[in-house]
Amino acid sequence: MSKKITISFSKSAKPKGGLAVLLSGKGGLISEAVNDLDPAGVSARAMEIAGFESKAIATLDILAPQDSPVDRIGLLGLGDPSELTEYDWLRLGGSIFALTQKSRKVWIFVDVPGVEVGAQNVADLALGMLLRSYRFDTYKTRKKDNAKKEDDGATSVTFVTTHSAAAKRNFVVSKAVAGGVELARDLVNEPPNTLGPVEFAKKASALEALGVDVEILTEKEMKRLKMGALLGVAQGAARPPRMAIMQWKGGKAKQKPLAFIGKGVVFDSGGISLKPGAGMEDMKGDMGGAAAVIGLMHTLAARKAKANVVAIIGLVENMPDGNAQRPGDIVTSMSGQTIEIINTDAEGRLVLADALWYCQDRFKPQFMINLATLTGAILVALGKQHAGLFSNDDDLSRQLATAGEVTQEKVWRLPLGSDYDKMIDSKFADMKNVGGRFAGSITAGQFLQRFVNDTPWAHLDVAGTAMSAPQTEINRSWGSGYGVRLLDHLVKANFEG
Repeated sequence: MSKKITISFSKSAKPKGGLAVLLSGKGGLISEAVNDLDPAGVSARAMEIAGFESKAIATLDILAPQDSPVDRIGLLGLGDPSELTEYDWLRLGGSIFALTQKSRKVWIFVDVPGVEVGAQNVADLALGMLLRSYRFDTYKTRKKDNAKKEDDGATSVTFVTTHSAAAKRNFVVSKAVAGGVELARDLVNEPPNTLGPVEFAKKASALEALGVDVEILTEKEMKRLKMGALLGVAQGAARPPRMAIMQWKGGKAKQKPLAFIGKGVVFDSGGISLKPGAGMEDMKGDMGGAAAVIGLMHTLAARKAKANVVAIIGLVENMPDGNAQRPGDIVTSMSGQTIEIINTDAEGRLVLADALWYCQDRFKPQFMINLATLTGAILVALGKQHAGLFSNDDDLSRQLATAGEVTQEKVWRLPLGSDYDKMIDSKFADMKNVGGRFAGSITAGQFLQRFVNDTPWAHLDVAGTAMSAPQTEINRSWGSGYGVRLLDHLVKANFEG
């Protein structure tokens, strides 16, 4: 959950106490508000001594002089504003939050002589602050001696800008995005003993408050639908599986929906093919794909997206019980295709197989995009800087790649093809669930492609980006919330209106 921040927008302000932040453009120009905040000219002297050159993302924290109405003055460099991207403005907002420290009141003077900082730029600054403010401390019981109440940590932030009215309107969307990312991060960070399939499904049902239609399929209903692939993964767990189907109907009545599908393995022990003990605790994040999907639905509903969207998450736990699935078992998926289980630790693709088939069969969507922390092999190939992209559709791939560049939730397309497909052919069934040591991420994509029919489809392997991701100006969390901003931008830029 984020540190409590209340954000407002005003054309003018008379700060008293706390922190005042001044943006500094190319050449060291700063807001004219400095004349009232620092009549003694301490800021200019501090900039000179520190060698502050107003480079982008550069900050300087100054103790305000005695005759200033505030306690501290913070300077934030913009560099050349004409070169700043949407993501750069988020980074700047994150850097502002880092300056706030324990300040309870913060004023950010946005207007700089000769620099046009528009309403959307201001909303992006605010979003960057919200994303950086996130922290997950639900289970920390030891408090600092001077922390009396949770509310003591609240920070009031006022953006002072000539575009205050427009920035306030744009912030409605920014706040929706922040809420979706926060939800996804919370889910990935939550310990597995408190977030089983049933509890996760309840998180999906909570979206009904935003106008999302939600159905929850139980084990009995999935058996009736013959989802043998998903149920095979769940059969060794004491906690029963669930499937959540979420629908947002913001588009035209007869418009085919956009579809997003998430792998929701709430904990992955590997099953009978047990994982090594070292690092297994990280497998609480093996539902990062489902977390991103539910976070996306929160964002789309909160900002009232003008699109019809369906989201499906398969929720299971993979455990090595006496009733667990065995290597050598053959299961029958909802599609009727049979799967030989070679390794029970390749379980996410089994969950997605039934979810993808159910989605295309019932909803006939414009496209399907699935997200899954699917393979360790993707980290070997791409590290933590890109998610792996596999697709049967060039247009959808290009749209995802563009959205990735804008949001810096980047993707990199890898190949699919018949030669790889042969690697998952089985002697005893229609296919096997792993294809051997080589091309592990690709053969996983080939497996999923067998369950999409002719629907345009993309698979995002987010094993390197959804959890334990690199720390940035807008993320200090183990669970990154990767995918929410990426897919929200995809929808907004290509499929609304």
